[in-house]
Amino acid sequence: MQSSIFGQHLRQVVLGQLKQRNVHSISHGLYSTGMKHLGGTRQSALGGARKVATMPALNRMVVRAAAAPVEEKTRNAEDVSGNDDLRNIAIIAHVDHGKTTLVDSMLKQSKVFRENQAVETRIMDSNDLERERGITILSKNTAIRYKGKKINIIDTPGHADFGGEVERVLNMADGVLLLVDSVEGPMPQTRFVLRKALSLDKKVVVVVNKIDRPAARPDYVIDAVFDLFCELDATDEQCDFPVVYASGMSGIAGNEPDQLSDDLEPLFEAILREVNPPNVDKNGPTRMQVCALDYDEHKGRIAIGRVDRGSIKKGDNVALCLPDEEPRKGKVTELFVYDNFTRVPADEVHAGDICCLTGISDVSIGDTLCDPSVQEPLPTIAVEEPTVTMTFAVNTSPFAGQEGKFVTSRNLKERLERELERNLALKVAPGEGAESFEVSGRGSLHLGILMENMRREGYEFSVGPPKVITKKSDDGTLLEPFEEAVIEVPEEHVGAVTSLMGSRKAQMLDMSGGSEGLTRVKYTLPTRGLLGLRNAMLTATKGTAILNTLLVGYEPWVGDIDTRENGSLVCFETGQVTAYAIESSQQRGRMFVSPGAQVYEGQVVGIHQRAGDLKVNVCKKKALTNMRAAGKDNTVVLSEPIPVTLDYALEYVADDELVEITPENIRMRKNPAMKKRK
Repeated sequence: MQSSIFGQHLRQVVLGQLKQRNVHSISHGLYSTGMKHLGGTRQSALGGARKVATMPALNRMVVRAAAAPVEEKTRNAEDVSGNDDLRNIAIIAHVDHGKTTLVDSMLKQSKVFRENQAVETRIMDSNDLERERGITILSKNTAIRYKGKKINIIDTPGHADFGGEVERVLNMADGVLLLVDSVEGPMPQTRFVLRKALSLDKKVVVVVNKIDRPAARPDYVIDAVFDLFCELDATDEQCDFPVVYASGMSGIAGNEPDQLSDDLEPLFEAILREVNPPNVDKNGPTRMQVCALDYDEHKGRIAIGRVDRGSIKKGDNVALCLPDEEPRKGKVTELFVYDNFTRVPADEVHAGDICCLTGISDVSIGDTLCDPSVQEPLPTIAVEEPTVTMTFAVNTSPFAGQEGKFVTSRNLKERLERELERNLALKVAPGEGAESFEVSGRGSLHLGILMENMRREGYEFSVGPPKVITKKSDDGTLLEPFEEAVIEVPEEHVGAVTSLMGSRKAQMLDMSGGSEGLTRVKYTLPTRGLLGLRNAMLTATKGTAILNTLLVGYEPWVGDIDTRENGSLVCFETGQVTAYAIESSQQRGRMFVSPGAQVYEGQVVGIHQRAGDLKVNVCKKKALTNMRAAGKDNTVVLSEPIPVTLDYALEYVADDELVEITPENIRMRKNPAMKKRK
């Protein structure tokens, strides 16, 4: 009874504040009232705040209040010397929540393109791999004009493996658009990117995207987002987030889910109203931190960053500074700014704007470009540590050197060092021998994208299976990375998922109704348990499961995990695959090769139907004698082989196997070094 009275009192207080201020003041009202009645601690007030925040009627009133226009706060000219005609925003979200599609609509509606100009979808995904996979891999910059004001936009990746891209570019933004799917709500990567934005004290504008989906549930999404803010210990001011409802695909937005405009004007207005201009010193000595790198065949290395203080001019001499290191000298030969989807040459760029500059061949991400007379470097950009490592080595298979253009250890070393310059989440260390390197990253996908790019550039090499990076605690306990896995799956396959996750030492945290008739199951499990999990889960659920993961920290080692139950079918000799041999070999398991393919001794040619490896001869030819002719036998019926892609191979290989990567083929084989050790 007492809690009910307290809840009514909280509601009356909050509604009274909303009526007076006409703004989204959830946290301030709830926290202050909770402090008064629950003992004065922020944690205790949080409980009362959540109870009220989850009341649907109150939540709808809060959202509508947030949508109402608010008066622009007056700023003291002495505190802020920024340019009111400029806004810098980053768009962050979970994978597939519509970031790049929304940027498409923002570009089109800001009249960047001619009316008769042919424009592709997902314009910002310019990389071939991005278009093939339908995901954003690299952060990219663009800019638009709205009502005479320039809005710099940074499009970021949504997959957890590319979180390093998000971490380094948030330094260029003054605010973020947090996109959340109107059906799915906050997902694991939503938590990661929001935590980074809140830690940097960026203004967050919540955009409930895909609001035109039939199953949209905006009230639930807003409740879940507010709970997420509370769980991440957001301040009162950060919890006062504005909300805009939008559909990036249709190019519409509104302040209420049932009252959408015909365009994105409400979103543009929210950006101008809620995101402050850059808070910078326009008259001080030059300072700019490099947050990204690009490369041009003619201009060389291009440094990208936001001018933090003063201005940069074409032809300026600058000092490249890092904390506790000797400064280096450089000269700006060309200067560009982003405007209307293109890079525009500029003679001078003032503090607060994002620019590109050339002429400094040894510039790196994290370098601070300073006035030579005032060298004050900014702290280096810190990203989270990698969790998975793989061994890159020179290809030593019998087919080595036949298909690749760059095949030596020197080629491999130079390419990996070049990748380190722009990929902050990557680490490279020498391997056991002179021809191998230990490459560490955020996950198998992170390293897989690097391998695919190298393969397309003409590199030929081999890689070992992914392994997790362990640590030791102060008392000597062995720790390993743990991840939170969220799986959405039809109800009839929940049992198969539960059995599969149980075998990988996963612990269920929650099970609830998901989006569009799916069941959402949340687990925590060792990162080792995720190796090879996607293929097994797609097989167990007939391709219907959706798996998303997020690193949550390090926990004590949980023991051995068997990630693969079946052995491999290993080729017995070098030669050409025949249909006659495949017919008998396929009775032992599923095949990776088809008739006519060239194979070699030790190559993995299929999955054994039992545990343990089995050697098979897939090159055997039928003996032709005067008693038997080729045309007299029955027609050979062969099963369709499993296509071996790079992602599939990285998930399949065991500890004693390697993946051979060439520009033309992906093969798997037994590791001869492991055989010698045995």
